[in-house]
Amino acid sequence: MLLFPRFSMSLIALPTPVAQRWFTAAAAVMLSLPLAATPATTQELEQTLLRTLTVTGQGEEFVATSKAQINLGIEVQAKTADAAQTDAAQRSNAVVKFLKDRKVEKLKTTGISLNPRYKYDDGRQILVGYTAANTVSFRVPNRDAGQIMDRAVKAGATRISGISFVAEDAAIATAQKQALREATDDAQAQADAVLDALNLSDKEIISIEINGARPPQPVPMPMAQRSFAVEADSAPTTPVVGGEQQVNASVTLQIRY
Repeated sequence: MLLFPRFSMSLIALPTPVAQRWFTAAAAVMLSLPLAATPATTQELEQTLLRTLTVTGQGEEFVATSKAQINLGIEVQAKTADAAQTDAAQRSNAVVKFLKDRKVEKLKTTGISLNPRYKYDDGRQILVGYTAANTVSFRVPNRDAGQIMDRAVKAGATRISGISFVAEDAAIATAQKQALREATDDAQAQADAVLDALNLSDKEIISIEINGARPPQPVPMPMAQRSFAVEADSAPTTPVVGGEQQVNASVTLQIRY
């Protein structure tokens, strides 16, 4: 009774079997409680948490582009919606057939539109016709981009919306891995420099965070949307220069010292 004074007062009025069950349960709970952390254990934990250095390294790689992503379209005007749509469809079919014959990659329609055109006379809105437009995108080797754009214009395209450049998937994957290695080496070098300056030594890496080896975005080459007249076969080919894509990576290390 001296060991459990709080339970003794409440057990007096209870029937003996009930009191025994309460006594047994209370004893079991007390026996199952974990031992409190010793001061030494707590201190070691605090030291582990406090004696850490966090560094982030950066990696950067450049990979040559090999493919051109081209966006072009057909835009025509007519007095009626049906005439505008019919003309646009005919031209689009001719352009798409040409592109398929050239076996371009990732050919897809990116837009179809038909819009009325108005003029204003003394504040009045007057319908004067319709504009129909179809746009497509596709991918070709850099060396073929200029010639294919020129030939697409001859086939019926009236607008080149833009061009961007991308590298091969395998080349990008290789560059991503190399960028991660560079980021890891950079983080470790930073940690070594700091610890050496403080006359400390690293014990172990306790966490690693990879913030990403981000795939590069296509390198854009802005081009104004404009109309093209059919040119003679002797016209020079549009020059296209691909350039490089940049691949970035970062790695964060948490090091115990």
